[in-house]
Amino acid sequence: MKLNRRKFIEASAVSVAASLVTPAGVLKPQRRTGLRANDANVRALLSRMTLEEKVGQMIQANSASLKDPGDVEKLFLGSILSGGSSDPKNGNSLIDWTDHYDSLQSRTQNTRLKIPILYGIDAVHGHSNVLGAVIFPHNIGLGCSRRPDLVERAARITAIETRATGINWTFAPCVTVPRDERWGRSYEGFGETPELARMMGEAAVRGYQGKDLNDASSLLACAKHWIGDGGTKYGTGRKLRSDLQILDRGDVSLSERELREIHMAGYVSAIKAGVGTIMPSYSSWNGVKCSGSKRLLTEILKEELKFDGFLISDYDAIDEMPGDYKTQIETSTNAGMDMFMVSTKYRELYALLLELVRENRVAMSRIDDAVTRILRVKFAMGLMDAGRSHLADRKLHASFGSAAHRQVARECVRASLVLLKNEKRILPISKKLKRIHVAGKSADDIGNQCGGWTISWQGKSGNQTSGGTTILKAIQETVSPQTMITYSQDGANANGADLGIVVIGETPYAEWMGDRQTLELFEEDIAVVDKIKQAGLPLVIVLISGRPLIIDKVIDKADAFVAAWLPGTEGRGVTDILFGDFKPAGRLSFSWPRSMAQIPINVGDANYNPLFKYGFGLT
Repeated sequence: MKLNRRKFIEASAVSVAASLVTPAGVLKPQRRTGLRANDANVRALLSRMTLEEKVGQMIQANSASLKDPGDVEKLFLGSILSGGSSDPKNGNSLIDWTDHYDSLQSRTQNTRLKIPILYGIDAVHGHSNVLGAVIFPHNIGLGCSRRPDLVERAARITAIETRATGINWTFAPCVTVPRDERWGRSYEGFGETPELARMMGEAAVRGYQGKDLNDASSLLACAKHWIGDGGTKYGTGRKLRSDLQILDRGDVSLSERELREIHMAGYVSAIKAGVGTIMPSYSSWNGVKCSGSKRLLTEILKEELKFDGFLISDYDAIDEMPGDYKTQIETSTNAGMDMFMVSTKYRELYALLLELVRENRVAMSRIDDAVTRILRVKFAMGLMDAGRSHLADRKLHASFGSAAHRQVARECVRASLVLLKNEKRILPISKKLKRIHVAGKSADDIGNQCGGWTISWQGKSGNQTSGGTTILKAIQETVSPQTMITYSQDGANANGADLGIVVIGETPYAEWMGDRQTLELFEEDIAVVDKIKQAGLPLVIVLISGRPLIIDKVIDKADAFVAAWLPGTEGRGVTDILFGDFKPAGRLSFSWPRSMAQIPINVGDANYNPLFKYGFGLT
């Protein structure tokens, strides 16, 4: 869909197209990062490396799929990841993760050149795989805050808590621009406009990487997913079953100018901030997989945008390209991929890439370029400093999950909430009401508050992580001692209360498992709203969701309606707004559709008439 420039400028205070793109549609040159500072040392090390050592640096194996932990040194692996639900064998605690990291990192010292590994993880809203970590709101909520300072602070705390386990690389920030609310990754983007991706993505990189990548508390960032993953056309993705399309593996049918205008801004600002890695998308651009597009990976990203870091493929992403596995490796490497994220076939990839070089199907110069980029990042991070330990700094354990960290997360929550309706000024709620009845499946469920990418890949309803506060508990802690708080999940026994608060919405999901054909509210959510209304109570609805949902069956029944998105562990941020300790300031990062007939809907569309416009938010 063509971007309506005039309406977009009206909706976003700054025009990204005007600030980043010339009239000819070509991106303006950005300043280079500091990653080249150690290139003399990189060249010296590269000259000492065998082909086998170089190819090993280009492979990232999933820790849960390691056939032998000794493969770290036998194959000279450049990186390990814990993908999705790949946890340490002993458990999910802070100590378990730290010991796990140290055990693998120490193996690199058995190799000839002793090149440490980069250990990657999806710390996308806190160090969310670990019990007791502080879980921040997902990006969709942070985008509503319009507060890059908060995004930077959240990323800084995430960096500190992640480095406490030794892990030194996060696959974040996601600077996608979601254009179809049916996409299960909508909540990973900051919003539907390039401006939000630009502003928030840059702040996140600064937070993760800190002032100097060499610092012990700095976390290597990864901007993803290059490029256009939020703009795939519904129906072009691979089908897992008749009712499930994988939108982020579909096709982006846009001209290059439209691709740049809508989907590139977050990468330009991330590179400006010095991001060390970028992850190409599963998706295709006009029929060509991003992972195999030399135009996207080399000509635009590396040559035009002067990106000096390295590219890491998404999880088994090259498997979806045309041809057999050897051809897929060849195509992606020659297109510009520098490191391959592999679940189980890492040994096969290692052997096949060696064959491709020896058969002259992949030039030695391409291998050297890839390894140069990887080593640049490792030198910048201080991983190659002689005499420096690369095991976890366990002194950072002291602040893990701390009250100070949770206070920042709480501030992020209250800044991200959007007040959509407030009739008769029912908000703020008095803390001295005689009785408040709380209902809904998400009122006392920290798993629902956190959403996907929490403890496990898909997340899970229930109290999955230690620490944090549910919304029900937050209400109980906020009201006066004289106020009675009653609760029923289905809304029963509400008669006689002064007010009803219903917390409804989506249950956790991640990636393609969250792709939905319809965004209608679940019947159980509508039923609990109806039950509270039948009791004759004034009603406040709090919606927990990873995207705007179709709320036509409940919005008119609510006296107040709050979009809380996926707020994470700190439910007190929600009650800060409900009970008036802070004024609501969030503004929609997405247009809110009236019905499924309007989806996809984005600011700048022809006949733009949403239920709530992009940028809407009551105070």
